[in-house]
Amino acid sequence: MCSQRNQPMLDIGKNRRARKWSKAEQVGRVLWALASPLFTLSPRPCWKWRVFLLRCFGAKVGKHVHIYPSVCILIPWNVTVGDNSAVGSRVILYALGPINIGAEVTISQGAHLCAGTHDYRDSSMPLIKAAIDISDGVWICADAFVGPKVSIGSMAIVGARAVVVRNVPSHEIVVGNPARSVGSRSMYVSAQTTRDP
Repeated sequence: MCSQRNQPMLDIGKNRRARKWSKAEQVGRVLWALASPLFTLSPRPCWKWRVFLLRCFGAKVGKHVHIYPSVCILIPWNVTVGDNSAVGSRVILYALGPINIGAEVTISQGAHLCAGTHDYRDSSMPLIKAAIDISDGVWICADAFVGPKVSIGSMAIVGARAVVVRNVPSHEIVVGNPARSVGSRSMYVSAQTTRDP
């Protein structure tokens, strides 16, 4: 039988006592929880209404943005979305830290952007609010996971159900768990340009 004395102990009490959010943030989160049914129960074509609601809670949302009513947004004031972008059904924007989404980005159904983690090296597992940056023209495919502190370069593609825990260069196509490169989007764009008259 293993000795319990040799096992590292977690200080859960210290974690729960730690002040992770300001009073204003706590109030904002309660108000968003109360207002979120106005978001989730809105009919699908009411894109402008949902954008308006998010802006009321501090989100920076550009023009002609489509955000589906089933999108789960934890802290809207940590979210930025550029012009002509779309956030599909059942997407999770777990915005403990900033989630910056560029212009003309497509985030497909069921994708999970997780801008928060814990420092496992500390016994109290303190919260880390780490940013995610998605550059212009990116496509994050269905059910993909993008972890904290990740930047995805312009025009990159994250394949369906890929798990991205490291930065992805511009134009790169990544798939799998953990995500690995399988090609370059610029190769396909160049080929199409060459074929066109």
